[in-house]
Amino acid sequence: MDLENQARIKEFAEKFGAENIVVLLGGAEAEAAGLAAETVSAGDPTFAGPLAGVSLGLAVYHILEEQIKSLCDAAVYEEQIGMMEMVLDVPAIQKEVSGIREQYSKF
Repeated sequence: MDLENQARIKEFAEKFGAENIVVLLGGAEAEAAGLAAETVSAGDPTFAGPLAGVSLGLAVYHILEEQIKSLCDAAVYEEQIGMMEMVLDVPAIQKEVSGIREQYSKF
């Protein structure tokens, strides 16, 4: 996750309260999605950005997780995301992000 997005997320959490923020990811690889999830939950593990050492505990989901998919209009989801489901390792992405959420999310 780039430094600008880290700063933006930190600012929103401070302004609106971490309990009112949900981060939605869309990365194509499980490892990258997990790193982004960890960054917004436990803090930047690379200690390079605004979230270095800052544990926001934010709720974080991936667009491919069933909890999010079920909230979307089925036709729009299929049009925008359907192809991704066919080519990505969806179980690996789901496992990575949900594991981070279960470990670090306070909300």
